[in-house]
Amino acid sequence: MAREAILAIDQGTTSSRGIVFDTDGTILTTSQREFRQIYPQSGWVEHDPEEIWQTVVTTSREALEAAESQGYEVVSAGITNQRETTIVWDRKTGEPVYNAIVWQDRRTADWCRELKEAGHEADITRRSGLLLDPYFSATEIAWIFDHIEGTRERANTGELAFGTIDTWLLWRLTGGAVHATDATNACRTMLFNIHDQCWDSELLYQFKVPQSILPEVRDSAAHFGTTKADILGKSLPVEGIAGDQHAAIVGQACFSPGMIKSTYGTGCFALLNTGNRPVASRNRLLTTVAYRINGQPTYALEGSIFVAGAAIQWLRDGLGLIDNASESEALARELDSNEGVYLVPAFTGLGAPHWDPNARGAMFGLTRNTGPQHVARAALESVSYQTQDLVAAMAADANDPLKSLRIDGGMVANDWLVQMLADITAIPVERPTVTETTALGAAYLAGLQHGIWPSLEELQSHWHLDKQFKPAMPAEEREHMISGWRDAIARVLGRQP
Repeated sequence: MAREAILAIDQGTTSSRGIVFDTDGTILTTSQREFRQIYPQSGWVEHDPEEIWQTVVTTSREALEAAESQGYEVVSAGITNQRETTIVWDRKTGEPVYNAIVWQDRRTADWCRELKEAGHEADITRRSGLLLDPYFSATEIAWIFDHIEGTRERANTGELAFGTIDTWLLWRLTGGAVHATDATNACRTMLFNIHDQCWDSELLYQFKVPQSILPEVRDSAAHFGTTKADILGKSLPVEGIAGDQHAAIVGQACFSPGMIKSTYGTGCFALLNTGNRPVASRNRLLTTVAYRINGQPTYALEGSIFVAGAAIQWLRDGLGLIDNASESEALARELDSNEGVYLVPAFTGLGAPHWDPNARGAMFGLTRNTGPQHVARAALESVSYQTQDLVAAMAADANDPLKSLRIDGGMVANDWLVQMLADITAIPVERPTVTETTALGAAYLAGLQHGIWPSLEELQSHWHLDKQFKPAMPAEEREHMISGWRDAIARVLGRQP
């Protein structure tokens, strides 16, 4: 009898991956494809939805075929995705009316500022848990309707559909049969009431979005439909969906209030489990749905950093300082200190706790002695400083110092970076044996719905520590480095340090 396995479709900001896990949570096969980043104007970021679709189909097929050639039977699929990225398409033809507007995009910053100045942010935050920022889907949907001729009229007559990437993929995988999302993706649109767990009529009115374009909202572990056999080579039930950071909190088994995980991919996103009640942040963090199972939402506080791994990608593709990401660690190790060089990677604005969409990147402390090593080290250090900003805000909101930090994502293979995280945050950092926890969380959710695992408690036993990194930096040195970062941030924000 073939052994059972689960396909995780992991659609990220820079690449799509198909990963197959066995019932122990072990990776069996992986396939990955990068796709284009489109920058029509300064601060604008887009993706081609059809290119995303093709990379998902290709990687999913390759991972499925490789797993089944090893004697496994893939019985279920889960989807995890870059959040907030917006697609609007024609219900009949399936054709997008415009490119996908990516979560990093800043084109609606002026409108967000106008809404803030008009006093709307408090009510929007009370309902959605989010702050007014171009990061979220609502203003991106409205921009499409305001700038692409005829789309608002077509939306009002029911011709168009909206979705974040998970919804778009599900719609395509089921041949247009299912237009649905899960609560974690819905809560990132700025149109969803996190208390009532439904689309909010006041928010829809505020952003001029007709409810007819919105998907049905389901639990994160639920039956979402069945893939058409000719797309992936076999029919599979889609039984788990969660936005990438929410999937990671499941993959990290952070099921108890007070547990925190931080994912290091294109950006960095830290989530603190707050249990069955939403906690309003006093430090400009987001209140979000961590996951929803059996109709019961679990909430989290989230800190969002827009640029983490993207800074290393910039070293490679923008500056040509490295040929691959792993070279950044070797360059950083060549220096005993940062020698006063700081990079604030505000390439697409600053996220939590600053929330300035108009901020732009800057580097400080340059001298004639500054070389590639300093730039690489500054890029890596910026991830640690930004994480410290989030950790401090979370500890203040929780009224309790954080005990440890579980990490995952592509960047955490870099031991130098992870030790710097521990040193700058002054808390132990724990790296699991499986660091692809975003995809693992999607597989876990699908497996829960399929009956492979009976409960979240069962999943906790599958989390295993690879290595713990303990703070080793003297307090005086740590404070000196953080002080330099605060000075750099103040300058970027236009304030005197």
